[in-house]
Amino acid sequence: MITRLVHLHISLDRCADFEAFVQPRMARIEAQPGCLGVRLLRGEPGHYFTVSEWAEEKDLEAYRDSSLFAEIWPTVKPWFAAKAAAWTTTQIPF
Repeated sequence: MITRLVHLHISLDRCADFEAFVQPRMARIEAQPGCLGVRLLRGEPGHYFTVSEWAEEKDLEAYRDSSLFAEIWPTVKPWFAAKAAAWTTTQIPF
């Protein structure tokens, strides 16, 4: 299993648009093959994080190649106040 962390810095004047656009699509992301769950988190004003868990990295890559990703990313990218940052992580067993 992998966890994908993405930080998005959205222009303050587009935050309402961002939330209104992304929230209804979260269930569709979660329904993607191999997606085990996804959350949208709000930080300081304009700062958002997505946390998604995937069975395998190939499942994440398939989503990134999907029509759903192609619908979401080009819409929200112009609203960025800074470049997005993303990390793919694995859990350390204890």
